[in-house]
Amino acid sequence: MKKVTLVDTTLRDGMSSVKHRFTAQNVADVARGLDRAGVRTIEVAHGIGLGASSIQYGVAAETDPDYVRAAVGAAENADVAVLYVPGIATLTDLGQAAEAGARTVRVAVHCTEADCAQQPVEWAKSRGLTVMTFLMMSHKLEPAPLAEQARKLASYGADVIYVVDSAGAMVPQQAGARVAALRSAVATGIGFHAHNNLGVGIGNALVAAENGAEYIDGSLRGLGASAGNAQTEVLAAAFERAGWDTGVDLFPLVETAENVVAPLMTEPQIVDETALILGYAGVYSTFFHPTKRAAAKFGVPARDILLELGRRGVIGGQEDMIIDVAHELAGRSVVGAAQ
Repeated sequence: MKKVTLVDTTLRDGMSSVKHRFTAQNVADVARGLDRAGVRTIEVAHGIGLGASSIQYGVAAETDPDYVRAAVGAAENADVAVLYVPGIATLTDLGQAAEAGARTVRVAVHCTEADCAQQPVEWAKSRGLTVMTFLMMSHKLEPAPLAEQARKLASYGADVIYVVDSAGAMVPQQAGARVAALRSAVATGIGFHAHNNLGVGIGNALVAAENGAEYIDGSLRGLGASAGNAQTEVLAAAFERAGWDTGVDLFPLVETAENVVAPLMTEPQIVDETALILGYAGVYSTFFHPTKRAAAKFGVPARDILLELGRRGVIGGQEDMIIDVAHELAGRSVVGAAQ
């Protein structure tokens, strides 16, 4: 039977859905359920990653080391992973997470900037951590140049390299082509991280696995930035129905999603207009809430802001452009009304 490994990111990417307000007890409760179901890598941290708790990105309820300790204490078998984004996290942050018990780090860089991962990847490998790497906004590169970036990550020592659909902008054939290109280019593990802005997160994950991805990310109830991620419990069911062995037990996943995660949700995880246009325009998923706030403040449609951001090719880290674009669009509206 074909095998694929499910990695759960409810307690990191899912933080974006609850304004980073999960408590350490919430983290422990979710991690315990995931561990009981057989998930062997559980990602925790602020939604943007280590060191991101701030006014700019949102203040978390507790510290990253607190979250790591809570998950480590609750999970008997799973490894706890953290997300490291160069320019936001520091090696000190990573060291503190490792001291708290994290055994895996996921180093995330824009898909054209693999070289930014070299220092944290090499640092983590020298200290015995498992290193997964993320090529974020992978839709912005065609398969061949994306594979060239993957070769760099492999040369630094990455254990796993992910195709990451940060904007939820891919459809299945695009996801499959990028995964296949990486599979042909490197000998590392290959992963796929889906967002669901176009409603095809599960389909993309299935096609990614058929093209060589051994690691598939999900989150319970689909929690995640904008329209959310591929839903872990749905992934488990869909892969089983497709003839794959995930190594997890579906029903504890469903019970954890229904009885632990669902009561913590502040609103349903849906594909609303803003989430849909975000994926259609190919804009980074974490722009979801800031765009809605800017639209309300400046009195312009969120759709227009996102389409303009997509036209300009903005990437993660350029959140200030949301305000700039909203201000410009508001100004155009005033001029147009005056004429």
